[in-house]
Amino acid sequence: MKIAVLIKQVPDSTEITVDKNTGTLVRDGVPSIMNPDDLAGLEAALALKDKDDSIDITVVSMGPPQAAGMLQEAIARGADHAVLLTDRRLGGADTCATSRTLAAALNKIGYDFIIAGRQAIDGDTAQVGPQTAERLGLPQVTYVDEILELTPEYAKVKKSLEDEEQVVKVKLPAVITTLSGMNKPRYMNCIDIVDSFNNPVQIMTYDDIKDDLPQDLIGLAGSPTKVHRTFTKNVSAATEKFDLPADETADRIVEALKEKQLIKK
Repeated sequence: MKIAVLIKQVPDSTEITVDKNTGTLVRDGVPSIMNPDDLAGLEAALALKDKDDSIDITVVSMGPPQAAGMLQEAIARGADHAVLLTDRRLGGADTCATSRTLAAALNKIGYDFIIAGRQAIDGDTAQVGPQTAERLGLPQVTYVDEILELTPEYAKVKKSLEDEEQVVKVKLPAVITTLSGMNKPRYMNCIDIVDSFNNPVQIMTYDDIKDDLPQDLIGLAGSPTKVHRTFTKNVSAATEKFDLPADETADRIVEALKEKQLIKK
C-alpha cells in the first residue's frame, strides 16, 4: 500500500509578519518547523508501517527550496520517499491554488491513502486537506485522532468532534486529516539521520504538472483569496481581567455583547 503524507514547513508563529502590499506571509529569515498536525499524520503513517512493512510512505510538500531540509527530516524519521514541489510560479498560493497543485502532483506520484494535517499554524484554515480530496474526487474524514484499522479496501478511524467521537469506516482511496494530539512523534536517531542523506528529496516543479494544470490556476494568479488589510489590535489601559467559572464567564460575555449591541437583548 502506498501512503502519501502531506506536510508543510511553517514559520515560527511568534515571528510571523505580513507583506502589506500582497497580504502574504513574509517567510524570509523566519525560523521554520514542521507543522504539528502534519507531523502527527506522519507519525500515524509510520506506526502503520511498523505493523506492515509492505507499506510505502511518501511525504509531499509544496514550498520554497529550504523546505527540503524538513523533508529530509521526514525521511530520517522513517518515510521511504520525499517529494518537494517548488517553483517561483507556485508562490503566493492560497488554499484553493495549493490544493489544485497538490492534487496534480499526487496524481503523478500515485497513492492508495492520503494523510494530511488538520490545519497549518500559519493559516488555520483547515481547507487544504478537504479541498485536495475534493479535487481528487476522493472521500474524506477530517479531525481524525486515531487510525483503528487499515486494509487495502478501507480505513477505520476515530473522528473527534466537540462533544463526542465517531468511528468512521471509509473506502479507499481516501483522504483523512489528523490532529496533533493524536500521538507523540518519535525521535530521530543519529544513524537514521546519516542514512537519510543517501535517500535525497525528489524535486518537482510546475513543468512536471503543467499538462494537467493551467498556469492561471496556480500561485498568486490562481488564488481567489485576497487579503485587503491586516492590523494588530491594541489593548487599551481600561481592559479588565476576570478569573471566573465557565458558566459565569459565558454570562458576562453575553452581557458585554448585549451592551455593545452586537447581539439582541
